Amino acid sequence: EPGKPDFVLLDDLTKDAFMGNLRDRFQKGRIYTYIGEVVVSVNPYKAMNIYTPEYVKDYKGREFWEMPPHIYALADAAYKSMKRYLKDTCIVISGESGAGKTEASKIIMNYIASITNVNSRAEIERVTGILLKSNVILESFGNAKTNRNDNSSRFGKYMDINFDFKGDPIGGHINNYLLEKSRVVHQQNGERNFHSFYQLLLGATDQTLSSLHLKRDMSAYNYTVHNQTNVFTGQDNSSRAIDDKRTFREMTGAFKAVGFTHDEQKTLFQLLAVILHLGNIEFALNGDTVSIKNTQEVAQIAELLGSSKEAIEQAMLTRVVAARGEVISKLHTHEDTGFARDAFAKAIYERAFSWIVQRINTIIEVKLDITRYGMYGKSTVIGVLDIYGFEIFDNNSFEQFCINYCNEKLQQLFIELVLKQEQEEYLREGIDWQNVDYFNNCIICDLVEQPHKGIISILDEACLNVGTVTDEMFLEALDKKLKGHGHYQSRRLSPKDKDLAHNQDFRIIHYAGNVTYSVVGFMEKNKDQLFQDFKRLLYKSTNPVISDMWPEGAQSVKEVTKRPLTAGTLFKNSMIQLVGKLSSKEPYYVRCIKPNEVKSPVQFNEDRCAHQVAYLGLLENVRVRRAGFANRQPYSRFLQRYKMLSSYTWPNHQCKNDKEAVQALIKDIRYFLSVLFLNNIFVMLAKFNKFILYNHMWRGANARRRFKRTIATYRIMNRYRVYKMRCYLLEMSRRFNNVRKMRDLGKSVVWERPPKVLTQLVQDMKLMHARWRAGYMVKSIPRDQWPIVQLKCAAYDALHGKRVDWLRPRKWEGNYLASMSDNPAQASTFQAVTNNLKSKHRFNRVVFSAHVRKVNKNNKSEDRAILITDKHVFKLDAGKGYKAMTSGIQLAKVTGISVSSSSNQLLVIHIDGHDDLVTCIHKTNPHNEDRVPEAVACI
Repeated sequence: EPGKPDFVLLDDLTKDAFMGNLRDRFQKGRIYTYIGEVVVSVNPYKAMNIYTPEYVKDYKGREFWEMPPHIYALADAAYKSMKRYLKDTCIVISGESGAGKTEASKIIMNYIASITNVNSRAEIERVTGILLKSNVILESFGNAKTNRNDNSSRFGKYMDINFDFKGDPIGGHINNYLLEKSRVVHQQNGERNFHSFYQLLLGATDQTLSSLHLKRDMSAYNYTVHNQTNVFTGQDNSSRAIDDKRTFREMTGAFKAVGFTHDEQKTLFQLLAVILHLGNIEFALNGDTVSIKNTQEVAQIAELLGSSKEAIEQAMLTRVVAARGEVISKLHTHEDTGFARDAFAKAIYERAFSWIVQRINTIIEVKLDITRYGMYGKSTVIGVLDIYGFEIFDNNSFEQFCINYCNEKLQQLFIELVLKQEQEEYLREGIDWQNVDYFNNCIICDLVEQPHKGIISILDEACLNVGTVTDEMFLEALDKKLKGHGHYQSRRLSPKDKDLAHNQDFRIIHYAGNVTYSVVGFMEKNKDQLFQDFKRLLYKSTNPVISDMWPEGAQSVKEVTKRPLTAGTLFKNSMIQLVGKLSSKEPYYVRCIKPNEVKSPVQFNEDRCAHQVAYLGLLENVRVRRAGFANRQPYSRFLQRYKMLSSYTWPNHQCKNDKEAVQALIKDIRYFLSVLFLNNIFVMLAKFNKFILYNHMWRGANARRRFKRTIATYRIMNRYRVYKMRCYLLEMSRRFNNVRKMRDLGKSVVWERPPKVLTQLVQDMKLMHARWRAGYMVKSIPRDQWPIVQLKCAAYDALHGKRVDWLRPRKWEGNYLASMSDNPAQASTFQAVTNNLKSKHRFNRVVFSAHVRKVNKNNKSEDRAILITDKHVFKLDAGKGYKAMTSGIQLAKVTGISVSSSSNQLLVIHIDGHDDLVTCIHKTNPHNEDRVPEAVACI
């Protein structure tokens, strides 16, 4: 390893020695260096062959000091801490714009995806694949070319990856912060709009562009040509144009892979086209009236938004407000129309970007109920923060103010966790300690966010004042309230400073350098207001995706709502929440450094890098690490790892507590309060090397012995289970050995209570025996009697236990009226009538017939006959030669049958859509023979 792999190991800790080590390692291709467990990363500006699967294998499960410095080691440490101790961890990636933060987050995500459990590879690849593919989409819509970085993130991103108790990813969540939406309508000289516009214009097919009413020409649209030099068209073959075409294919592929539907993707392209068309709208002033010059653009916008041309024009030229319960339409001034157009374009883009993030979150949200795993089912999280870096441009506005405030908050978090708390812990534990001085930027954070006194509060107060309040008046308020603050300057407070413009500029002395901000546009961007007319317009869109993006458009114009929070306050609150979220997790840091401004893989700008090292506080970090203790552990964890080194603590100590046990283990160390501190952990590990090896060997042998005992136990349990099963089955086999010769065919055999594992099998065997016994008994019945047996079985299902003496021993004949013994005088007449009905109604056979006494609804009774076939029920007039009284009732319309529980012959047939047939069977031979069960079985 060239130089020192860890700055803590420098022989002489000076600024020159630090920079020399950083430079030497960069020139030798070593872009990673440690400060303890902090990774310092220098942007190489070239492809590095150090992220292959072989490197993943080398760093998986290793400690920091075992391998050369690499970002994989930090990612593995965060993953191990999360998995071993069920701790939520986070990886904070910081540095200025162009230092390689976004690329570092991708590398970390790929590593975590590579080391997780292969047995759950499908779900892991789904979750991590969506998170990685979502980076492509978010970079297209959220990144842009600036003068300092060709792929600068113009938004902040914090990703949470959720893991189950096995350490496998099960979902995630993305938070986005402060999209620089002003870039949609205005860019600084030499910069570009967001990548998505150029990718669409250069990468989409001619058919797609035609449907969006677009041309493959950057110079045709004001929002893509603004302040650009060397504007290129779709016919150019420049490297930038080729790159936009390639990234468009990657973006559309990512949309599909993540799970966006075709309609959703199409809608996003339509919104991009709407913004481009909005930028080309021009207004004409005729006296006091403002009109739109190019109405063709409005018609195209209306088509793409799923609205009408008239509604678009009205929203662009007028504003509808409610005053004292009345709705008033107010005409825009010429200046207002331009403001409304630009605000509309910015709002559409910001809402589309936020909708993309929400859509991704719904796809990757945690869907498993891990609470069912009990105490080991805790969902753990690894957070990855990739947020904009510190920025100083020629013209710094509200966006740079928020971005630099964000970096101040993250630097304060680093100071609190790495520098301040660590030194306070040494003093709290009573350790002799010489304080290491560092710059605490809490004073700058207070300058921005302090209630009533901070810049954001002063800005909000100016925005909420009634009447005309200008940006210059806001600057006056700053000068009045912040006069005398050591980190705030303006021309009024420093008259001799000619770098500050009168009534326009103020300067903040940040931890990373002095930044001059122009107040022009501060109040407008902080108010961040969009006329309600536009919200209602988009809510009423016929496109459901666009309508869902604007739910507040459902609000009536007469509704009075609470004034929304300003953009500055919302961003301040989100930063405070973010810092709180990071503070609740165990942090790991990647500090990114930009080696030069020309993106050269060989140039190392000493002054530029020294400035970054200074404001990142890296030297102070090294001093605290060198003077402090590289390893700090609670007594319990230290004792668990090293208790085998002493007979007092192995295998279990007899002391009152873990602290006394550690004192017995190491008598030479006097620093004991609540944490054991080890200075120079590398020397300690070298001394314990042999002991650790012996411990590993002993633990391995002990684990193998326990494994063999466990396997033997399960084998014995399995053999015993098989033995009990065999004994039970043999006993039952003995009892049923002569079942064919038994009089009751085994019905009286007692089944013993089976082992639990055989419960279901015994139930199945009982059912099989019952079916065998029934089949054996049925075989003894003549074949021609089987239909009668089936009828009696049907009667059994319907009447058993409900009607007394229903199964008297007699022969069931069914068609009694055709029997000479039962109906000798009229059997032939009945047979003739039956044949006529059969030819007319096409039934197959008669199943039952009998004389009945029919009772109508008026309680009058008549002698009748009933004829039941396989398809119909006929009511016959017995006194008129069995003449059919109805055309026949289909059996499908019979909804039920009612009979008495006694042995009388009452039979009621319920018919759907007709009067029920109430009868009583009579004229039987012998007298009062019970034929109701037979009739029930036939129906």
